[in-house]
Amino acid sequence: MTDPARVRRHAERVRELVASVVRSQIKDPRLGMITITDARITADLRDATVFYTVLGDAAAQSGTAAALESAKGMLRSTVGKALGLRHSPTLTFVLDDVQDQVKHIDDLLAQARTADAEVQRLAAGKTYAGEAQPYRLDEDDEDDVDGADEPTGSAAEVPPPGGDRR
Repeated sequence: MTDPARVRRHAERVRELVASVVRSQIKDPRLGMITITDARITADLRDATVFYTVLGDAAAQSGTAAALESAKGMLRSTVGKALGLRHSPTLTFVLDDVQDQVKHIDDLLAQARTADAEVQRLAAGKTYAGEAQPYRLDEDDEDDVDGADEPTGSAAEVPPPGGDRR
């Protein structure tokens, strides 16, 4: 059983190592404006997934993906030596599309705000179709509810359970 804290530490270390190597050692011209956002490693410390974002269009993203794939061997050996594990984890690079998801969620929230404003505009000055109190109340029920708080008998009149034990 692997310690989850140890796995998190190794994942954070993988993220830091890959970011520093990409920044300082990889000289591939296809590599765009890249940011390493996260790294996750399996519990057996054999496979690591590195998430990254690229500033630019689809061509910059595909060029950066190709550059990372070509530098995968160097990155894996650097990570393996720095972590000091028996087996170097295999690296998988995944384009992190958080920015696209954030934009989509913002668009959905803006649509919801405009729809709510339209509903508020239509509901302004309107009244309900039914009565103000839609439930029927009987006057007899109201009297019974008020008198329900009074006890019907005293506690001294009620015999104790199991008979009289005096």
